[in-house]
Amino acid sequence: MQDGFVKVAAVTPEVRVADVAFNVESCVAAARRACTEDGAVLVVLPELCLTAYTCEDLFWQDNLLAAAEQGLADFAQATADLNALLLVGLPVRVNAKLYNCAAAVASGTVLGIVPKRYLPTYNEFYEGRHFVSGTTDVVPIDIAGALDVPFGTSQLFTCEEVPELSVAVELCEDLWVPEPPSIAHAKAGATVIANLSASNAVVGKADYRRSLVSGQSARLICGYIYASAGAGESTQDVVFSGHDLIAENGRVFAEAKPFGDGRAVTELDVRLLAAERRRMSTFDVVASPVQRAYHVSRFSLAEQETRLTRYVDPQPFVPSDAARRAERCEDVFNIQAHGLAKRLQHTHATHAVIGISGGLDSTLALLVTARAFDLLGIDRSGIISVTMPGFGTTDRTHDNATKLTESLGADLREVNIGDAVRLHFSDIGHDESVHDVTYENSQARERTQILMDIANQEGGMVIGTGDLSELALGWATYNGDHMSMYAVNASVPKTLVRHLVRYVADTCGNPEESEVLYDVLDTPVSPELLPATGDGKISQKTEDLVGPYELHDFFLYEVLRRGTSPRKVYRLARYALGKKYDDATILKWLRVFYRRYFAQQFKRSCLPDGPKVGSAAVSPRGDLRMPSDACVALWQSELDVLD
Repeated sequence: MQDGFVKVAAVTPEVRVADVAFNVESCVAAARRACTEDGAVLVVLPELCLTAYTCEDLFWQDNLLAAAEQGLADFAQATADLNALLLVGLPVRVNAKLYNCAAAVASGTVLGIVPKRYLPTYNEFYEGRHFVSGTTDVVPIDIAGALDVPFGTSQLFTCEEVPELSVAVELCEDLWVPEPPSIAHAKAGATVIANLSASNAVVGKADYRRSLVSGQSARLICGYIYASAGAGESTQDVVFSGHDLIAENGRVFAEAKPFGDGRAVTELDVRLLAAERRRMSTFDVVASPVQRAYHVSRFSLAEQETRLTRYVDPQPFVPSDAARRAERCEDVFNIQAHGLAKRLQHTHATHAVIGISGGLDSTLALLVTARAFDLLGIDRSGIISVTMPGFGTTDRTHDNATKLTESLGADLREVNIGDAVRLHFSDIGHDESVHDVTYENSQARERTQILMDIANQEGGMVIGTGDLSELALGWATYNGDHMSMYAVNASVPKTLVRHLVRYVADTCGNPEESEVLYDVLDTPVSPELLPATGDGKISQKTEDLVGPYELHDFFLYEVLRRGTSPRKVYRLARYALGKKYDDATILKWLRVFYRRYFAQQFKRSCLPDGPKVGSAAVSPRGDLRMPSDACVALWQSELDVLD
C-alpha cells in the first residue's frame, strides 16, 4: 500500500440458483484467492451472488431470505482472517420490504449494508416485482447476528491506514441512470466506487458497459470496480458473461473478458486520485462526508507490499499503438500550425524567421511553419530559414538544414557567426581556447540576435525551436535560444518531437524531404557549441551531459502532470524502464532532473508565448506557476535516502 497503490479485485464466482450454502463457499473461495494469491485488499463480488441474481419469485420465499442472511454471517466468519474489505451481494429484509443490497465486510464484521437505488423493470429485467428502492438516509438495522449495522446508500468505507482509500457502492442499474449515486459518493469523498452488478450478455453490450465504467471513472476522478454475474446464473431467458472491469480516471487497467475467467485484478493509485482532485479546482468535494449526511465506517488493513502489475507507460507522451501515435502526431501538428497561423495573421507578419541547425527541434519548427503558411495561403518563400554555422557545426547538420529548406521551398540564408563571436570575445576579454559556458552561450546569443534583426528587417516573426524537455531542464541559453517571438515547440517533449518528425518523413510524399528527415532523426542530439571531433563528427552530445530524454520525459510527466513524490517517481521509473536502465542510472539522472528543474525556473518564468499541445506544459501563464527561488531541499532529502 506504499505510495498510495492499493491492490483491488473484481471476481465472479460460480453460483447455483437459490443454493446459498454453495454460493457462500464459492464466494469465500473467490475472495480468499484474490486476497492470498493476488494480494488484493479490496474485493468486489457480483450483485445478489449469495443467492444468485436470477431467483425471480423465489425471492418471496422466507427460506431463501433467511438462508441469505445466515449466509452473510457465514461469509463474514469464513473471511475474518483476510486482510481486505469485501463487498458481497444479497437480498435483505427491512421492515417487511426487500432490498437488493451490497454488504461491506472486513475482519469478520459487517460494516454496512448498501441498498440499490434504481431498479430496472423493463425488457428482461423485473426487479420492481421483488425489491424496493433504497434511500439515501442511513439507519441502523440488525442483520446476520450483528446489531445496529448502518443501512442506506449514503455510506463510505474508509481505510484507517490509507485515508485516500474511501469506498462507496452502487449496484448495477445505478450506473446506467442519468444521475448515478456515484456522483454524490464522489462529492462526499469516495475515491473508489464498487459496483456489484448482474448485467446480462447481449451483442454490443460489453463495449457499452466498458465505456460507462471508464467514463464514470474519468468524470469522478476515481477508481471504478465493476463485478458482474456469470457462470451458474439461470439461462432461462438471458445469459450472464462475468464481465469484470477495473478503471482509474478514464482508463481501464484490468478486465475479465466476457465468458472469461471472471477475475480482474490490478492496483489503483488512490493517492494520485486524491492529488488530481486537489488540482482540479472544479471538482466539488466537501471537507467532511458529514456535510452530505454520509455515514463513514472505518476499517483497518495490515501494511503489506503492493506488487505492481498495472501498465506504467515508459513513454507517457507517446502512444505505443501506431495508429493512435499517428493520430496524436496529426493533432499536435494541427495545434502548432493553427496557433502559429493565428499569431502571424494577428501581427500582420509577412515573414517567419527560423534558425535552422539540422537538428530535431529546428526541423520540427520549420515543418510546422510550412504548414502554417499553407493554412494561410502564403507562399513558403516567406519563410526565412537561417543557417548560422559556428565553431561546432558539422557538415552533416549543415547539409541537412540546407537540403530541408530547399525541399520545403523556403528562403535559405546563411550567416557565419565565427567572426562576430570572436570580436565579442575580444570585447569582453575571453580566451577563445577556453571552452566554457561563456564560449557556448556567446554563440547561442549571437544567433538569436541575428534572427531578431532579420525579423525586424523583413517584417517577420522569430519562431522559437526549443522543446518542453529542454525547457524543463533549463537546457537553453538565457536570452539566446531561450527567446523568440512565438515558441511552437514549447510544450512538445523531446520523445514526441522524434515521432512528429518521423510522422512527416513517413507521410509527406516527397522523397527528398523524407531522406533528409530520416537522417535528422539519425543524428545525435547536440547544440553543436563545441568544436567537432578531428574527423568532423559531433563532439557534444546532449544526452551524455544531461541524461537520456526518455528518462527525463518520464520524470517530467510524473512531477509536472501528477505531482508525484521523488520516491514514487523512482519506483515507477524502475518498474517502467528498469529493463533498459539500471537503478543507479535512473537515480543519477533523477537527481539531475530535480536539481535542474528547480534551479532553472527563472528561464521558464519569462518564456514567450507558444501553443499548449498536451496535458503538461511549463508556461508561466499556464501549467507551471513556480517561484524562481524555490528550494529543492525537501525533494532532495527524499532522494538522498533512495538507493
